[in-house]
Amino acid sequence: MVYFISDAHLGSRALTSMRTRERRLVNFLDAIKHKATAIYMLGDMFDFWFEYRDVVPKGYTRFLGKVSELTDRGVEVHFFIGNHDIWCKNYLIEECGVIMHYEPFTVEIGGKMFYLAHGDGLGDPDRKFRFLRSMFHNPILQWMFAGIHPRWSIDFGLEWAKHSRLKHEKEGAPRYMGEQNEPLILYSKEYLKTHHDINYFVYGHRHIELDLMLTREARLLILGEWVDLCTYAVFDGKEMRMENYIEGETKP
Repeated sequence: MVYFISDAHLGSRALTSMRTRERRLVNFLDAIKHKATAIYMLGDMFDFWFEYRDVVPKGYTRFLGKVSELTDRGVEVHFFIGNHDIWCKNYLIEECGVIMHYEPFTVEIGGKMFYLAHGDGLGDPDRKFRFLRSMFHNPILQWMFAGIHPRWSIDFGLEWAKHSRLKHEKEGAPRYMGEQNEPLILYSKEYLKTHHDINYFVYGHRHIELDLMLTREARLLILGEWVDLCTYAVFDGKEMRMENYIEGETKP
């Protein structure tokens, strides 16, 4: 069984009961540890993460411990950076055993081709977002930011993420823009023109649940999030399905 999750935003200062939210995610991972051969975490698992050479953000011990347990058991854990945890480097690779992905990734699973990505920047026409994204990915600016003491830099990052979430909440929940306007759909359709072998596009980022057939052979899924919806997808080698995890009820 192969599982897909995204957008837990662990550590968010804009959310209440973060310890409870982290435990719920850890309980889900514990529930699938005997079934999963691979788990793909498609970005924004942390609300903010900046990794210094010798310093990483405090917290997340339950989550990181469970990920380490999974990789020690031989489960492949693939960790994709998102737009909130761009600055993941070697710590999760060396200490937790994850396989890190910094770009979209294509993989064959059970005879089907999967195109996997967080989704930020793919087909997005928002110039402001694209400009900020290019700044955050700039290695020189990352080096300069690393020169700031963690006492201030990590606090700044968490406050920035908090402000962003509260702003979006004030504007309302992220709405599905329709098949003709949703950037990830438009991007995937364009990608299919030159990559006819893709069977599944799987994304995070948008915080909406979407399961859409693009062609007779190609299907697109946007995974929702682990803030409220607790959505995951699972592929058993034949069937791909998307479900919501309800603690104490769902048997993933």
